[in-house]
Amino acid sequence: MKQGYRESALHGNSDLAVEAHGLVKTFGDNRAVDGVSLNVPTGSIYGVLGPNGAGKTTTIRMLATLLRADGGSARIFGHDIVKEAQIVRQLIGVTGQYASVDESLSATENLIIFSRLLGLSRAEAKRKAAELLEEFSLTEAAKRPLKNFSGGMRRRLDLAASLIAQPPLIFLDEPTTGLDPRTRNQMWDTIRQLVKSGSTVLLTTQYLQEADELADRIAVIDRGKVVAEGTVDELKGSVGTSSLHLTIKNPHDIHIARNTVERVLNVQSSVLAEAGRITAPMADADRVTDLLIALREAGIALAELSVQKPTLDEVFLTITGHGVQEDADMSNQSKQAREVSV
Repeated sequence: MKQGYRESALHGNSDLAVEAHGLVKTFGDNRAVDGVSLNVPTGSIYGVLGPNGAGKTTTIRMLATLLRADGGSARIFGHDIVKEAQIVRQLIGVTGQYASVDESLSATENLIIFSRLLGLSRAEAKRKAAELLEEFSLTEAAKRPLKNFSGGMRRRLDLAASLIAQPPLIFLDEPTTGLDPRTRNQMWDTIRQLVKSGSTVLLTTQYLQEADELADRIAVIDRGKVVAEGTVDELKGSVGTSSLHLTIKNPHDIHIARNTVERVLNVQSSVLAEAGRITAPMADADRVTDLLIALREAGIALAELSVQKPTLDEVFLTITGHGVQEDADMSNQSKQAREVSV
């Protein structure tokens, strides 16, 4: 896309890259997205955090004009995703969970093909391919068949392909799924660099650390709904300035212990029963003494106790009542519903 057009398209709304209001998508009896609203500031990394089957990918597909919403509305830099879909598509890049490149071709050949499809001349396509391969540290493997690439190399190439047109908004749908920690860190550095160079990134993830490391703001999505939104510090602050962790020696005492914790601290707690672990927000660490006395009077023996700053995992657990890793049956049902409907 020409720079002048890019700037004029951005001029429609320079404050928000994405404005979504009440997005709904239903697959049969499954309401995959149930009234999602998002406001993504231009020039930021915005994280959408949730478990498998929460509706993250479906939301991205609607915003990227790949799937028509059943309800609600959305604008990309002020352009309606339905009425101005062609303009929207020129303003975005999309990288999914799985590489969309052709494994039978080399990295260079893949990028040249994508460039030509986007209207670049043969010479421009070769130049762009070389630039992107260097930027993503793939020059040495440029002529190798992709079937010999590692998962991290394929993911970097897929991201490079989505940047050929230098889109002002980039959708990254779980871009580091399945990557080893070293490659994941490399991808994080690349994502940060994209924003420094002027792009806005909307990132979906089920990795709490990833959201914590990258996102300026986070929307927590669960079962198709946005259940919390804010900066990392705001979300952590919503569950208390400190977080209490208790491990009970006898798992059979977990319910009595939980009731004691909630009575003494006057808060709602979360329980992982099979591990005998209780987590609760704690505004005043001095109350630990009162709690220990109450637990001793109730005959509850502790294996471990700690007070620390809350994590995003605790935020999600407190808000939704369960961890980010959802029950496998629920995830499979959501996946099957999507596959049947697409």
